[in-house]
Amino acid sequence: MPIATVGRYALNYVDEGQGPPVVLIHGLAGDLSAWRPQIAALRERHRVIAFDNRGAGGSTQVDEPISTTDLARDTISLMEHLGVGRAHVIGRSMGGAIAQIIALERPDLVASLVLCASFAKLDPLGIRVLTNMRQVLEWRGSWADHAHHSVQNFVGSEFFNREPEQIARIEALIGGETRLPACYVRQNHACLDHDTLARLGEISCPTLILAGSNDPICSPTCTQWMSDGIANSTTVMFEGCSHFFLMEQPRRFMILLNEWLLKQTIY
Repeated sequence: MPIATVGRYALNYVDEGQGPPVVLIHGLAGDLSAWRPQIAALRERHRVIAFDNRGAGGSTQVDEPISTTDLARDTISLMEHLGVGRAHVIGRSMGGAIAQIIALERPDLVASLVLCASFAKLDPLGIRVLTNMRQVLEWRGSWADHAHHSVQNFVGSEFFNREPEQIARIEALIGGETRLPACYVRQNHACLDHDTLARLGEISCPTLILAGSNDPICSPTCTQWMSDGIANSTTVMFEGCSHFFLMEQPRRFMILLNEWLLKQTIY
């Protein structure tokens, strides 16, 4: 995969397809591979750009303080490097927090936002869950232990009980992580510190907010805060689903996303 130099950092990315640009920003866990199904589906009609955030995947990994603003500015620099003047920006979890900052700092680059299982500010439950997951990694020093103690936070109870093979795959994926644990710890703290709540009214672009009704990380409370704060927004809940509703109901997610993108214009 190609590498873009952004300041002192190297960002691993993919750039596939032709058409209106779509930028995909992954969350705290994992890397751009989390978007593989969406990249394959979207590249037929769109230019799809996905990348590993600094501190993840094949991008630069350094144990240093970081904020969601830093990550947003990385994304802006990557878009400029690739000549993307305006795009639909889609973020999962932390990626949605990053996307909000891009819309606030560079509204000229954002045709529309799609915020998936995301937050403008974590509520007390989300803070507790993220803190617990980080502490397991810090105490045990094992991605496998981190995955074992975290996986139940990502899917709803029905999916967890019905799909043991899928759960095993998710756990193996998280447990097989190769990134520097310190980078996860730093970005975990960045999520806990993220707060765009008072500025949501400044986001004017069309925004689609998608969330799982049973998500303990980005709860319905967090979702309601975003819905109330972003005037030009539409909210859809995935009932019975959790943080990984994209995996729990992939067909419905893609139908909603394709319908949304077809309705939006870049210019």
